[in-house]
Amino acid sequence: MILNRRTVITALAAAPALSTVTGVVGSAPARAAGDTYASNTALYADIGLVEGVDYGRRSRRHPIDAADLSGRSAFIRTTVIAPHGGGIEGGTSELCLAIAGYHPADLAPTPVAGPVHDFWMFEGLRRVGNATLHVTSTHCDDTIARSLCAGSLNAVSLHGCTPAQAGLAAGARAVLVGGLNAALRKYLMEEFAAAGVRAVTASGEEEIAGVSPHNICNRTLLGMGVQLEITTDLRAAMFAEGRNTRAARAASTLPLFWSFVKAVRTAVGRIEADQRVI
Repeated sequence: MILNRRTVITALAAAPALSTVTGVVGSAPARAAGDTYASNTALYADIGLVEGVDYGRRSRRHPIDAADLSGRSAFIRTTVIAPHGGGIEGGTSELCLAIAGYHPADLAPTPVAGPVHDFWMFEGLRRVGNATLHVTSTHCDDTIARSLCAGSLNAVSLHGCTPAQAGLAAGARAVLVGGLNAALRKYLMEEFAAAGVRAVTASGEEEIAGVSPHNICNRTLLGMGVQLEITTDLRAAMFAEGRNTRAARAASTLPLFWSFVKAVRTAVGRIEADQRVI
């Protein structure tokens, strides 16, 4: 895939404008069914919540040095996000960090040789009651999340679901692959198969399929990304028995966790190799 820089910049300019204060496109969205808050902005505005106590946000944007006249600076290729991390959809924070190239226990570059990717996550920090902090992905208007995705060619969004939500039998260990980037979806399906991880093409409602252009995973320079919905049982199998808690997960990852991570990173590497910006 050869991308002309002017084409990419034109696509970005044509995207809906964001409010400089809230990051909301147009009028405020209606609250999604099952959600307490209509958007991240609405959640952040709740004076009953304390950042660092009820919820947290982590992100990293890697610098691009465009001061050297000898060549062109590259576009950021990929951003990895976990909109419902921490205690909301357990295991997605740790996967987000590892896929971005950082060990979830200490943020050491893993593997040391890289590559590393930009990342963002929203995390529930409560001991109980984190589900009320869930904001559906089409209503994610966090300004850092929006800006990171809007400045990337690709976005990989990590989510958790139950087998029932995925339309699978109880106890199913599987990942549903959705989003609008068909090429990256294909690579992911191939790499999951090679890793022995059951992967299913996501379909049905937007929350699972991730096909709305308003979904945070699709708000990239190319207008498409991928959404991975990972069943509860698959996520639980990635961590040592009895250590699947927010406090313990980062230091209790099992080989399945790293097989999953490697599959995603390999698929991302393949799509990035296809994308030449001239």
